[in-house]
Amino acid sequence: MPVQKVGSNESTSSLAKKNGFYWKTIWEHGQNAALTQKRKDPNVLSADDDIFIPVLEKKTVSKGTEAEHVFKRKGEPTKIKMKLLELGEPRKDADYVFECAGKLVRGKTNGEGILEQFVPGDAKSAKLHFKDGAEVHGLRIGSLDPHDLASGIVQRLNNCGFKFSAKAIKKGMSAKEAFDEGKVGNKGMRALKNFQAQNGLDASGKLDAATIAKFEELCK
Repeated sequence: MPVQKVGSNESTSSLAKKNGFYWKTIWEHGQNAALTQKRKDPNVLSADDDIFIPVLEKKTVSKGTEAEHVFKRKGEPTKIKMKLLELGEPRKDADYVFECAGKLVRGKTNGEGILEQFVPGDAKSAKLHFKDGAEVHGLRIGSLDPHDLASGIVQRLNNCGFKFSAKAIKKGMSAKEAFDEGKVGNKGMRALKNFQAQNGLDASGKLDAATIAKFEELCK
């Protein structure tokens, strides 16, 4: 299969699942070296990115007859990992139920409030239940845009609780253009400054290196 455009809300994991590969087979392919250098994270891609999908080939193994042979099928190594906060503090040792692809899995966050769960590579959504279902959070999987796009910064601000509508942002608009030039609007600028202030950063409303680093720390 030739080089193709990454579709909307697609990731390396979902493309691998659709084409019968493990995500590392695609991500670490030599023809995707430029993409891996540009994006760093296999599951944070832009719909305008080019990605190479190799041709799927059958694997054959020669074994003797009239004997038993054991073959180990590798599982799907796609995992979701997130850090949960409550009033700015890690939500540690919290019991939860993770609902994805029709399955319910019980778990507990660790001492740093981190949750880790395996998910199908093509999963698009999940639900996280706390307090025996009294508290439910919907999750979108594999739809985070890169931080150099305005849409990616808006998503990260919303994920961190600084919610606002960004109707003025056009598809493909750069983050620098939207925020450093004020095109995101007063609510967007206020959301960014509040995020910076809450995280001990210079509340300049500019997307400096420290702000990008904090987004990457909190929203991987």
